Amino acid sequence: MEFFHEPKFDWMGKKWYFIIASLSLAVLGIASMFWHHGLAYGIDFRGGTLVYVKFAKEPNIDAIRHELDNANLHGATVVQYDTADKHEFIIGLDLRETSSAKALDAGKQDIIGVLAKLYGSGPEGKVDFNNAGASVLADHLITADPLGLASKGTEAASRQYQDLAAAMVGYRTSAARGGLIGSFTDLKSVPGVTQAVIDALSHDFYLSAYSVFNTEIVGPKVGADLRRQALYVTLAGLGAMLIYIWFRFELIYGVAAVIATFHDVIITLGLFSLLSKEVTLTVIAALLTLVGYSMNDTIVVFDRIRENVKLNRRQNFKDLVNRSVNQTLSRTILTSGLTFLAVLSLYLFGGEVIHGFALVLVIGVIIGTYSSFAIASPVVLFWQQRAAAAAGGVPEKPKAAAEKPRPTRRIDRETASARR
Repeated sequence: MEFFHEPKFDWMGKKWYFIIASLSLAVLGIASMFWHHGLAYGIDFRGGTLVYVKFAKEPNIDAIRHELDNANLHGATVVQYDTADKHEFIIGLDLRETSSAKALDAGKQDIIGVLAKLYGSGPEGKVDFNNAGASVLADHLITADPLGLASKGTEAASRQYQDLAAAMVGYRTSAARGGLIGSFTDLKSVPGVTQAVIDALSHDFYLSAYSVFNTEIVGPKVGADLRRQALYVTLAGLGAMLIYIWFRFELIYGVAAVIATFHDVIITLGLFSLLSKEVTLTVIAALLTLVGYSMNDTIVVFDRIRENVKLNRRQNFKDLVNRSVNQTLSRTILTSGLTFLAVLSLYLFGGEVIHGFALVLVIGVIIGTYSSFAIASPVVLFWQQRAAAAAGGVPEKPKAAAEKPRPTRRIDRETASARR
């Protein structure tokens, strides 16, 4: 499929417009990262607590944020998780003094305390069933003995009630329930649960309107290690690609591809800083995906340049680069356009959890495609022009032009007529 029939755009003639635009974006992003907003690291990197909560109905987010501030939990984030109809949210707490696991766990308890204050702590002396663990349920069942198992011996009764408690927690945390039940009668579908068990649970427990179904705690040392490892992985990826392209093409092609990819990463991170978006592990994964995508698009252009060098050894190298970019233009529009539509859909409809990941790809597809012809190709052209100037003003030719063409016999028309 061709969107353009033999296009003849002068890309290299406008290279300085591209370079100035890229430098402006890069400088703006770097200034934001180092002297203005900085990079907003997620809890994965800075350390803290993530509490995943499911609500029975749509919660009042402003009220939750207000109570978190009143509890001196400043800087806490509340974002929606999964689809809106599931009423699942992530409450993140940035702990600045987290020198021990005990301090980190305290953050979780503080968040649960805020939720209990907002949605009620239940009757005095009763335990929240939706947030109780299997061991708590088993202890209450053993004490109440609703099934009359004490006659079988303490050990046998304890083991049976522990299994029953585990089954009820498993039912509550199943995908269908999501960690939250609305009535004790819902437990009748659990094997072993009788009306006597339900009565005992109703006596000792109450049902809250929320459930904490997962907690993630990251210490500050782990966060610092993750930041360092993310940097090393990105640099290692760029280095490996430099070596591969050096081996596959020439060193200058590898250098140009790495410069273009580094340009993509810097601009993407700069936009994240300007937009105050958090950099998380999923964002780093997206950046590595961007590195691969950008490099692949650049290699397609370089491969066409190499083919044209072999076929047109005497042609001006600038014209060869323009021709190569134009020849790959339809392919670039088709592949990059479809990829952009896919990642844009992911950004718009994928949910808050992968919002950062999708945003990197939306920006990266545009910047990565642009840098293949606007950054990488001009770098190669600049190198060839310098090499030509160093050779004593020889006209611009690619390296392959050093090979002498096979001599051809040329016969003048008049000579040919005389022979006839």
